[in-house]
Amino acid sequence: MADNVVTPPFRATFISILRAKAQKLPDGTMGAAKYSIRAAFPPTADLKALQEQAKSSAFAKWGDKMPKALRSPFRTNDELDNPIPGIGDDWIIVTFSASEDRKPGVVDANLQDIMDEAEIYSGAWFRAEVRGFAYDNAGNRGVSFGLQNVMKVKDDEPLGAGRAPANKAFAAFAPTGTSGKSAADIFG
Repeated sequence: MADNVVTPPFRATFISILRAKAQKLPDGTMGAAKYSIRAAFPPTADLKALQEQAKSSAFAKWGDKMPKALRSPFRTNDELDNPIPGIGDDWIIVTFSASEDRKPGVVDANLQDIMDEAEIYSGAWFRAEVRGFAYDNAGNRGVSFGLQNVMKVKDDEPLGAGRAPANKAFAAFAPTGTSGKSAADIFG
């Protein structure tokens, strides 16, 4: 069995780590609910430990008889059907997931549990503890990573078409001491 690996920091998108979420399958049906997080690694990130784990997972399953059409867990942003807005085309994208019965632990940089969903958003920086595994499901063969635990490292600007933070959306309506505008200035 492969050992767990802790990733370098990444910006996260498509996050379901506090509640499992079902995904729509290519045939239109809904799949099993899963916990997941899509990791966007800068091109300078050291992914050697993840790459080695992927290789060893594939070798453990297939040995010297690797399938020809083996799916890699690593893709660049420009290879995605729907690239992630706000990051470069050369960023490396990897999805980590866990089945509904294996909820990952989620902590902040001070190792305190995160329970508030508002703390978890696309664009924030995280690390993940993951374990590689190879799969062979009805001819669909590849390597993926099982999600064990997640740590939020720091906040950053939200990614994608998500909503703006409330403090930016309402900045023009802030009290006089905050924005320099009064109600009379705003409404005449």
